[in-house]
Amino acid sequence: MASLNRATAPISRAKSRSRTEPLHPMVTTPHLLASVDLGSNSFRLIVGRVEETPAGSQIYQVDALREPVRLAAGLSAEKMLDRASQVRAWDALKRFGERLRDFHPDHVRAVATNTLRVAKNAREFLVEAEAALGFPIEVIAGREEARLIYAGAAHSVPAISGKRLVVDIGGGSTEFIIGSHYTPLIMESLYIGCVSHSRAFFPAGNVDEYTMRQAELAAKREIQIISREYKQTGWDQAIGSSGTARALAELVEANGFNDPGITHGISRGGLERLKRALIKAENVNRLKLIALKPDRVPVLAGGLSIMLAVFEELGVDYVDTTDGALRLGVLYDLLGRSQHEDMRAVTVEGFMRRYGVDRPQADRIRDLAVAFYNQLGEPDQETAEENRMFVGWAASLHEIGLSISHSAYHKHSAYIASNADMPGFSRTDQARLAALVLGHAGKLGKLSQSRDVEWPLLFCLRLAALLCRRRTDVGLPGILVSQANGGYEVRVPNEWVANNPLTDYSLIQEAAEWEKVGIPYRVVYTDEQ
Repeated sequence: MASLNRATAPISRAKSRSRTEPLHPMVTTPHLLASVDLGSNSFRLIVGRVEETPAGSQIYQVDALREPVRLAAGLSAEKMLDRASQVRAWDALKRFGERLRDFHPDHVRAVATNTLRVAKNAREFLVEAEAALGFPIEVIAGREEARLIYAGAAHSVPAISGKRLVVDIGGGSTEFIIGSHYTPLIMESLYIGCVSHSRAFFPAGNVDEYTMRQAELAAKREIQIISREYKQTGWDQAIGSSGTARALAELVEANGFNDPGITHGISRGGLERLKRALIKAENVNRLKLIALKPDRVPVLAGGLSIMLAVFEELGVDYVDTTDGALRLGVLYDLLGRSQHEDMRAVTVEGFMRRYGVDRPQADRIRDLAVAFYNQLGEPDQETAEENRMFVGWAASLHEIGLSISHSAYHKHSAYIASNADMPGFSRTDQARLAALVLGHAGKLGKLSQSRDVEWPLLFCLRLAALLCRRRTDVGLPGILVSQANGGYEVRVPNEWVANNPLTDYSLIQEAAEWEKVGIPYRVVYTDEQ
């Protein structure tokens, strides 16, 4: 028996559970689910009760918390979050964390939106934020935010037979979605929001005819990018979702601004009358209207100007409103994962079709990589299940870059996984997936400084890809893997490697490659068959 010994180095074991463990980790039935929305204007928490009905699983809200953090107001011109806004956010998340303390990690999902997409110090902020909340926080892409918003809106309004337009004006971005029933058809996220627009055009709260028009025109210019496609697709119902739309609806309803005969929602005339009242007041802080909430005052002018632009550019005359948006969509997405209807799996399947993946090869590498991971013996079953999914998805997508070029295809694969719109995947998920795809072939040095790489998963994926190089079902012997001395050990039958000299050479080269990044990799040849 011969062996190759390598230098010892620690292995990073990234975990998907929170830094602060909930008190009752044995809860498994998703009777209660919770979602946390770290918006650019407000942080929101909702708790929903899952009930089975003849029509399927339904979620009924049982608790809600809202904190007007106004995170986007703390974003400097250099895209750095200031200390004051971070402290406001951490304090709010600590309060949310107390409410969620008894929840199982699988039953809570926290997502962050535009401000944390663009903030350069978002990663440092999130370390403290996750510790305060007690659960991981995912920064989601704009289109993923749009998908979840549509899911929430569609589950909170009566069904219609045609298409619906959903517009969600947030603090830092506005999402536009046209969908049918529960399925989004087209989705876009634009960088206009009530906080950012208010800061840009109404920094001291002053409002006049000229400034309001300039704010409307700036929003219209952004919406023009998508208006032609949206008008061509068409819709039968327009819905404004979440905070800004609900706040505007409450103002026009309570103050009698809506057009005659319209008692609910927002009419074009209602918005115009609200604008006249705001211009007459000359400053938002002097505006005296029924139902005007103090925390809405600083962002009212910006939100109103964007909604006016939506009406004008898209030709909308009336929108109904709903409070069910991102946070409710997150709950339904979380419910789908608990019922093995994970949108991420649907997305991976779609990518395999789109990029013409060699399915038999992807399947054999996936099965072998997962089998190796099972041998490593992750004691935490929840973490193990999530890791099995990720290494399987990485195997399924590792060759999508071949659609661009065979040369350095793994780099193309990683670029697609990192930058494409992947419904169901957060930005953290995509970075995690891209690191595995990038690292499955080639030199490991390119990943030595990466904070996204998970070495145990990469070990399994690389070994599986190495052993499946012939791209046929050749029948492998019993190969055993384990973690040892801060690294890995691969045990292969001596007789088999003697008959497969290329694989033997590749294993020796692989061991040397791991040595370069300081992780021991030992190949042991046994007399076992």
